[in-house]
Amino acid sequence: MSDGFIEPRPDGVLLAVKVVPNASRSRVVGLLGAALKVSVAAAPEEGRANRAVETLLAQWLGVPGNQVKIIAGQTQPRKRVLIMGMSAEQVTAAVSALPARGSG
Repeated sequence: MSDGFIEPRPDGVLLAVKVVPNASRSRVVGLLGAALKVSVAAAPEEGRANRAVETLLAQWLGVPGNQVKIIAGQTQPRKRVLIMGMSAEQVTAAVSALPARGSG
């Protein structure tokens, strides 16, 4: 199963993420094309925004922080994030539970 932004892997799920650093607050915004849009308050300096993305996604998905790792795009807004210990179906369900964009 693949929803374009979710790719099942033997060790978990690879998730396409679009990151907006320096936001007013950290939150999972919703889908933006073929990526999950995430805003973080941290600046994109010295890996701060990347660590904030990993922490935010771990909290949002209810997994330990060490199970979320950016594996590509460390210096780019578009990243590939490995979520270990979850299935594509579980991540899809979490995304489906997000409010529709524009509703808050």
